[in-house]
Amino acid sequence: MLSHRDPVRQVCRVLDYARSGYDYRARSGTELPLQAAIERLAGEWPSDGYRRITALLRREEFRVNHTHVARLMREMGLQGQRPARRPRTTQSAHAYPRDPNLVQGLAITHPDHVWVADITYVRVRHEFVYLAVLMDVYTRSLRGGHLSRHLDQTLTVTALRRALAQHRPEMHHADQGVQYAALAYVQIVRDVGAQISMAAVGEATEHGYAERLMRTIKEEEVTLHDYQDFHEAYQRLGHFLADVSQHTRLHSALGYLTPAEFEIQWSQQRIATPL
Repeated sequence: MLSHRDPVRQVCRVLDYARSGYDYRARSGTELPLQAAIERLAGEWPSDGYRRITALLRREEFRVNHTHVARLMREMGLQGQRPARRPRTTQSAHAYPRDPNLVQGLAITHPDHVWVADITYVRVRHEFVYLAVLMDVYTRSLRGGHLSRHLDQTLTVTALRRALAQHRPEMHHADQGVQYAALAYVQIVRDVGAQISMAAVGEATEHGYAERLMRTIKEEEVTLHDYQDFHEAYQRLGHFLADVSQHTRLHSALGYLTPAEFEIQWSQQRIATPL
């Protein structure tokens, strides 16, 4: 070919062809499988941006990063829809009493010693809905959860009542958001004899267990699905919280056991070696 005898720049000049176009064609020829996968995934998940597409590609064992996928999607005209403004789930400007952080530096030694509670938003096609969960720190078991269209006290109270149906915490730790500081919620916690602990406003590190839990839910469930309606989100998240997170997902902090396995192991050891 002519390009084997002359420099690419000269060939492009003679043929009045843009060098960038030549480079793109040469490069894209080696990325056809990746481009085909991106086109297929973008067709299946038309509202997904490059970050979700990257996550899906990695699940198919493509070794890619966000920057690479973003560039290819831009060149292929696959941009994804811009998400709506993210809602704020923590509203700390209120007049309710606030409690100190009792968890910081605390050695957590047994199941139901400390529960953490938090709220996150979930995008459902044309709206945002809200997920409240409570997790036992020692076993990483999810004690309760609730998904609602409304970011109000009913959201957190429902999740708490579900958690208390079978377990009781010695301490309840959350942020200083109004949903957790409200008198009705606090009274339920105190009625079961639990202490109340709160992270300082703006100090995410003081709420680290809950922050990591929500990040896991987002990365391993929410960002990989395009929920078409509230019902689908409710079903999928319910399955993830009750089944996947409890009986499938391994935790390095638990010696690579699932929360359900770890809790059973702890109970068996307790029976074998009573105090």
